[in-house]
Amino acid sequence: MKVFNTLSGRKEEFVPLNDKNVGIYVCGPTVYDFGHLGHGRSAVSFDVIRKFLIFSGYRVNYVTNFTDIDDKMINRAALMKISVSELADRIIPEYKRDYQSLGIMPGDVEPKATEHIGEMIAIIEGLESGGYTYLLDDGVYFDIRKFAEYGKLSKQNLDELRSGARVALNESKRNPQDFVLWKFAKDGEPQWESPWGGGRPGWHIECSAMSSKYLGQSFDIHGGGADLTFPHHECEIAQSEAYSGKQFAKYWIHNGFIQVNNEKMSKSLGNFFTLRDIFKSYDPQVVRFMFLQTHYRSPIEFSDSLLKQSGNGLMRLHDFMRRFGEYKPGNSVGAQPEVVKMIISTEKRFTEAMCDDFETPEALAALFDFVKEVNKMIDADALSSESKEKVMTFLLRLDFVFGLLQSTRDEAVDGDIMELIELRNIARKDKEWAKADELRKKLLDKGIIVEDSSAGTTWKKV
Repeated sequence: MKVFNTLSGRKEEFVPLNDKNVGIYVCGPTVYDFGHLGHGRSAVSFDVIRKFLIFSGYRVNYVTNFTDIDDKMINRAALMKISVSELADRIIPEYKRDYQSLGIMPGDVEPKATEHIGEMIAIIEGLESGGYTYLLDDGVYFDIRKFAEYGKLSKQNLDELRSGARVALNESKRNPQDFVLWKFAKDGEPQWESPWGGGRPGWHIECSAMSSKYLGQSFDIHGGGADLTFPHHECEIAQSEAYSGKQFAKYWIHNGFIQVNNEKMSKSLGNFFTLRDIFKSYDPQVVRFMFLQTHYRSPIEFSDSLLKQSGNGLMRLHDFMRRFGEYKPGNSVGAQPEVVKMIISTEKRFTEAMCDDFETPEALAALFDFVKEVNKMIDADALSSESKEKVMTFLLRLDFVFGLLQSTRDEAVDGDIMELIELRNIARKDKEWAKADELRKKLLDKGIIVEDSSAGTTWKKV
């Protein structure tokens, strides 16, 4: 298995630190507002990576956090006239609901930053003892010059950073890129006691504390959106490795942006779409399908037409699953050699694609080609009961990773529609073709398409 490691800038063989046990930490959202498509893409990307590792026989400990204290949280809570903790309590369940709709498996641990203040203070104390920190009027800072490898993840040059830096908000900092570890409290803001006085943690220290608590000071994969590479992940590495003296994460994996009109989707640009708004018009599985059609590291140019295209692709899979489920095998018996061969070759193609840095577009192509071949066998009424069972077992194995085949749509229809479908089946059986065509038109007027084949009749909503 090869994974692209942002740290080295190339694909590397994936060799976990502890045999078949894999520790993954993925930076979660700051919960001051509802999740948008960018959050969804990151969550789906790492959900698929996690599930493929499990599919491949690894034991995965998956940790993803909620940042529930920072400037955005404080500002939004003040605007809403509620406490920061009340804001988090409102928003976190909404993220969980949206992620569940996208078929994302919950983390093994889903820590909140405010529950780990003690661990953060302990790391800052260790950094202070090692001479990596200094004190200013507004907080405790990390001196990046004390960590010689600062910039190794994002390939930033410190001298270039210094010359290109904007005027720092705090001109007393030794270096413009020095980052705060502990912010001293301002009036009306949440605060916790610390050796340096009341205050709250900086953003970067939160993830270092939570990841090390649940995965250890060294673990396998650290993930997140490409926008987190610098400064967030760069700062995580600096403070974590300065504190422990060990490599922090072995592999750094970053998913690409969602773009709108060739610009990164972001709240600051006002061109973002919340997941819940998209879900009003599109099945969440359509959104998941859209993400998987593009390699996780590549940008996605978002548009309604892309969602519609994804909806059509998903419909093909769901139509097949309905047809396959309703198919009644004929007289063939036993597991047919050609079916076993198809399964073996498709799994090989799927696995090779996913082992090449999780190449989901090629893995999906393998699935669609397999579906096409099985459809041909259904058309020819040439699938045995045992073969059908083997195909279903194989499809469900693949779908553990994809999360696309088992429809989450509400397919319930009114009783009168079901009655029309049944009346049409009877008319076709009695060779009353005119009546069957009339019933087909009535069903179409009600938004139901019926399709006939040698395997029987299937239906779907328009």
